[in-house]
Amino acid sequence: MDCCSGNSSGSLSQIAVQNQSSGSEEELRQLLDQRKRKRMQSNRESARRSRMRKQQHLDGLMAQLSQLRENKNQIVSRINLATQLFLNVEAQNSVLRAQIVELTHSLESLNQILSHINNNNNNHNQEEQQHNFLQNFYDFDQTPLFINSFFLTQQPIVASADHHVLHY
Repeated sequence: MDCCSGNSSGSLSQIAVQNQSSGSEEELRQLLDQRKRKRMQSNRESARRSRMRKQQHLDGLMAQLSQLRENKNQIVSRINLATQLFLNVEAQNSVLRAQIVELTHSLESLNQILSHINNNNNNHNQEEQQHNFLQNFYDFDQTPLFINSFFLTQQPIVASADHHVLHY
């Protein structure tokens, strides 16, 4: 502030200036306090908005977490279902493989039987041909003129007195 020369009138003006400055200091303090209160109010409002944004962000993250957990549970359920279906298909494949082995063995056995039957049919056809050949050598009364021993293998010969026919 102003400094006076030291006379008594200066002292009085100094006191007046001090009184004026005290008033302006008081106004200045009030102004600073008012600004400080506004700044504090603004900071409080800014902090409140920041807390609201954080809460909204947290709420959004919680909703996202809930959605992700639901998605995870659905995926786990689908994986479990797919795993169960896979195990069922594997079990069915094992059964089918076993059936293939059984059916292959059965087919081989049936083919062997067919081969044996075909061989026997060929032998039977040969026997029929021999039988027909022999039939040409029978008399009119059905008595054979000769008997081929090959034709009568492993079968008993039964003679009928009534018909003069050999049964084998």
